[in-house]
Amino acid sequence: MRMSANLCSMLAVRSRKTSLLRVRRQCLVCEARTTVEESADTFSIGPPCPSCGAPTERLEILSRRIVAAQRNPSAAALGRLGGLKGGPARAAALSAERRRAIASAAARKRWRRRRKES
Repeated sequence: MRMSANLCSMLAVRSRKTSLLRVRRQCLVCEARTTVEESADTFSIGPPCPSCGAPTERLEILSRRIVAAQRNPSAAALGRLGGLKGGPARAAALSAERRRAIASAAARKRWRRRRKES
């Protein structure tokens, strides 16, 4: 049970899609109205008015759309760099006996899974 809950939470984190809303906003001070596109998690009272800089409130949602989220290239490069360093560093730190034990346990798991599927 616990493993499937962790798997679901990992899949939710790895989602590469975000929701965008096209909304009509009104300034709380000068009452200027604008139509903007914003993320679905933007608060209903939030972004400043383009005219006077006061907060605006969301009057209505005009449309919704799902778009692919943009990746941060710097974060992706750092993650890859860590991955490239991590594997060899871990292998160098483990003894030959421990590496052998890990590999045999992994092989047993793979073969056990194949028997269940057949």
